[in-house]
Amino acid sequence: MKQKLSSPSFADLFLGQRKVKQTFFSQINTVIDWAPIRAIIEVAYTKGYKSTGRPSYDSLVLFKIELLRTWYGLSDGEVEDQVNDRLSFSRFAGLGMEDIVPDSTTVCRFRNILVEADLYDTLLAEFNRQLEAKGMIVKRGAIVDASITNTPRRPPRR
Repeated sequence: MKQKLSSPSFADLFLGQRKVKQTFFSQINTVIDWAPIRAIIEVAYTKGYKSTGRPSYDSLVLFKIELLRTWYGLSDGEVEDQVNDRLSFSRFAGLGMEDIVPDSTTVCRFRNILVEADLYDTLLAEFNRQLEAKGMIVKRGAIVDASITNTPRRPPRR
């Protein structure tokens, strides 16, 4: 059985009232027709169609998380952390405030299923074909975290 994405919560409704400028992610969601991409994914990713067991994640949620991982050069663990932390990432993936973010092993297994079925490159080619048809291209980004480091303390000068 597929995991249902929850209905909008109060938090989602309040966040929806924020004025958000046109972002990269909203442009992608507007430009891309996700139906052909879903059809390609579901050739190999057939999880969630059994009536028993834990519900699986929607295939597009996992694919969008995989896109975020690829675009920003993140590891599976890092993309899980970023989707949990960044509202823009979770919105792009189609997750609400109360939805559980797929863990790193789920993301890795999803990617492995696509690679083993020789669909990973096909999906990226379809995604890029749609972008090129609209005259767009995606460049890789980087997330830089600030960190605090301890330095040796100098004795005060006299």
